[in-house]
Formats: sequence, structure tokens, C-alpha cells
Amino acid sequence: MTSEVTNIPSKNEKPKGLFNRFLSTVEYLGNLLPHPITLFAIFCVAIIVGSGIADFFDLSVVDPRPEGAKGRAPDGVIHVVSLMSVDGLHRIVTGLVTNFTGFAPLGTVLVAILGVSVAEHSGLLSATMRNMVMGASKRFVTFAIVLAAILSNTASELGYVVLIPLAAMIFHSLGRHPLAGLAAAFAGVSGGYSANLLLGTIDPLLAGITTPAAQMIDPDYVVGPEANWYFMIVSTFLIATLGTFITEKIVEPRLGKYDPSEASIDLSASTVEHITPLEKKGLRWAGFTFLLMCILLALSIIPENGIMRNPETGLVAGSPFLKGIVAFIFITFAIPGFVYGKVVGTMKNDRDVIDAMAKSISSMGLYIVLVFFAAQFVAFFKWTNFGTIIAIKGAALLQALSLTGPEVFIGFILMCAVINLSLGSSSAQWAATAPIFVPMLMLIGYAPETIQAAYRIGDSVTNLITPMMSYFGLILAVAVKYKKDMGIGTLVATMLPYSIVFFIGWVALFYVWVFGFGLPVGPASPIYYQP
Repeated sequence: MTSEVTNIPSKNEKPKGLFNRFLSTVEYLGNLLPHPITLFAIFCVAIIVGSGIADFFDLSVVDPRPEGAKGRAPDGVIHVVSLMSVDGLHRIVTGLVTNFTGFAPLGTVLVAILGVSVAEHSGLLSATMRNMVMGASKRFVTFAIVLAAILSNTASELGYVVLIPLAAMIFHSLGRHPLAGLAAAFAGVSGGYSANLLLGTIDPLLAGITTPAAQMIDPDYVVGPEANWYFMIVSTFLIATLGTFITEKIVEPRLGKYDPSEASIDLSASTVEHITPLEKKGLRWAGFTFLLMCILLALSIIPENGIMRNPETGLVAGSPFLKGIVAFIFITFAIPGFVYGKVVGTMKNDRDVIDAMAKSISSMGLYIVLVFFAAQFVAFFKWTNFGTIIAIKGAALLQALSLTGPEVFIGFILMCAVINLSLGSSSAQWAATAPIFVPMLMLIGYAPETIQAAYRIGDSVTNLITPMMSYFGLILAVAVKYKKDMGIGTLVATMLPYSIVFFIGWVALFYVWVFGFGLPVGPASPIYYQP
């Protein structure tokens, strides 16, 4: 029997055309980069050596903050602090553990994961996604797929592993091109990574990185996980609408009518699992539980004397609700998840809940190792004052070039999008860039919450077209089932329209929302920063 894979282009075959050469260059440059963990270790060594050199040449800058400001030196000058010294060595050795354990994203992400894991392992998230997509009318199935894909970001693996293959099967069962369904789901899961109706694990992670970066300028500044919530909600409907339009008007017509002979598998064996009556019952009980929890939470927040309001001001801003949002993420996933599991039989007792949490935490090993090195990098960068000095000089350059208006965000978002082509990890990229750009843009008057929202746009839109994205290989493997000669260039070319339109539409929304209507990107999130 002739193997199906003989029709797949050889890895040594030279790509043809300017676009394919560009993709090959991106892939080549990305492969030159070491693993993000190794990259942060290299950054740490570079900071230690660089701080010694900078201290030798007495690198310094005048502190722009007013006299008496917290953290301002008596002489009003910020000097580089050398880590290539006895004091520096002592600081590194004594701070190694606390840098890691005190790194804000670590605890918040792990707590959120514990709650999400219950909903995921009980089957609640999978059933919810399948119910949304398969319950939609044929007319709205594309929109339902993209929307469900965006919402699946609360547990990203679910979207990649379950929803994308499911979307391809649904399109094929409807007589539509399966790769169009795959593309629609991929666009929602990955391209819409920073849009959602609910807060997920990425929100406390990014906020935990933004906070220490902002504290280089304002030691008391804190960015909460809810900082971009409003903008995320409105972005959800924008990306779902744009994703539907691109799929039906650009991608699907370009793919044409599907020829089953192109498949590398027997498609007759590929079936779509419908929601069973028992799963529907579980969804109803989980939905009722979630609604009851929302009512109880609303009663603690909406009334002026609500127990979850700020006890000093009586406002929602600065309230225990916002400060403890991770706790609410935990319970709003865990409790309905357990109720669903109890109804359908996937969770019978507390041991099943514990096992679900343990499985998810065990899969976080690589993330924990990454956090260890990222935490050292962030701490070293802060200790040396490199971030503050670069930010002040960068802000001065922007002011000299008269680039202090809202137009500065176009370049910032574009830069984040380009970096994302080679450094696909959202947390790794932000941990490396936030200590520079958050203080820099704060110094020209923009709040960290607004800066973080802009970063999230750039971090999302190029996820679709970079082979460096961790799930890119999985998506390609699913695509090959339906088109046996599918290559990286073909997949990227299919997803490129999404990246382009998402970038234009999302940036336009950002400017209209923030600078046109002057609306905050999240609860109590200022647009501008005033020292």
C-alpha cells in the first residue's frame, strides 16, 4: 500500500514565492532562538554583566519625579546598581527564593487553574462548547464556532484539542470545507486570545507582570486581573464578527468546494459527538448553580452597603471583590464544574475534585520552571535600575520626536505583534518587554492598564501565522487529515487574512474605545497616568 504521507512536500524542498520565503525566514529566525527558559537565564547573566559595565561608566539619569516622591533618591539621580559586586552577589543569593515565591503571577495563576481544572475534567467546558456550536442554526454556525473558540480561552488547551477538530468535522458534516471550520476555530482560540466575556488564567498572569513594571515609576501602583475586562468583553463581539466575516467571505470562497479525495484519513469514521440528554441535564444544573452564584455575588456588590464593596469608600473601586477576583474565578469554575460532574457521573466525591486539580497542576511544571527564571530576570532588572533608566531615556526620545500622542500605540502594538512571531509565549514576551515599555509609556502619560490592553492586541493577532506558537504543530496535524499535502505555508496563508483584519479592526476599536469615547479598559482602570 502506498503511504499517504508521500504527497506531503519534503522538508528540504525550497519554498517558492516571496510570501513563502518570508514565512521560511520567520521560522528560521524563530528556531535560532533558544527555549524561553534558556532565554531568561541568558537575560539574567546579561543583566549581571551589563550592570557591572554600566556601573563602571557611571551610567545615570535625572529622576523626573518631584522631590519627596516615594523611592526618589536624595540627590535626584538614578544610578545603575551593579550586581557584579559583593553586595550584588549577596542580593542574588538571598533573593533567589523570594524572587520566585513572591512573583505575583505564580500564585494567582495556580489558584485560577485549580478552579478551571474542575470544570475542565468534569466535562463541563467541553459540553458547553459543543452545546454552543452544535446547537446553533446552520446560518449562525460560523459565528457560534468563533465565539465558542474565544470563550474557550479560559482553558486554552480545550479550544485547541477539542474545539478546532470539532469545528472541522461540523463544517464537513454540513457540506462545507472542513479547513474553513478549522480556520474559524483557530482564529477564535488563538487570534482572539485576549478577548473573552470571563476572566481567565491569563488575566492575573499579565497583571502580575505589569504591576512590578509600573512600580518602577510608582512604587504603590497595583494592576488588578480585571484591568482589561471591559475592553475584553467588547473585543469578544468584534473578533467573533470579524472572524465570521473573514471565514465566509474570504477564506471559504478561496478554499472552494471540498474534495474528500484530498483527505489522508477515512472521513466516514469522523463523527461529531452530540450532546447527550444526561449532559444536557448536567448543563442545566451547572447553569442554575452559576446563576445562583451570580445573584449572591451581585447582592454583595450592587447595594451601597454590599459586603464586598470598599469598606472605606463604599465604592466598587478598590473593593475586596476586585482585589480578590482570582478567588471568584476559582469558585465560579469549581462549583458549577463539580455540580455538572456529579450529575453526569464524572465526579462522585471530593477525591475526584482533588484528582482533577492535581492533574492540572502536574501539567504546569514547565510554566513553573519558566516563572522561576522570569522572576529572577524581573527582579534583577528592577534592582539594577536598568528598566527605569531605559524608560526615562526612551520617554525623552519620544518627547523629542513629538511621539507622545495616542499614535504611539500603533508602533507599540505593531512591535508586540512582530516580536510575537518569534517569541510565542504571552507571559514570556510580556515579562521581557513590560519592564521597559510600561515605565516608558507611563512617563509620557499613559496608565499601565491601557498599555497592557494595547500589548494584548499585538500579542494575539500574530498567533495565527507564527510556526513558533506552541499549538501550531497540532493545528497542522489536524489540517493534514483533510488535506494531505497541507504545509506550513498553506496554513499560514489561510490564516493571514484573519491576522490582517484582526489587527486593523482591533486597533481601530482600541482607539475609538479609549481615545474616541474616553472609556476605561476595565473597572476603575484609568486611561492616563498622572504622577
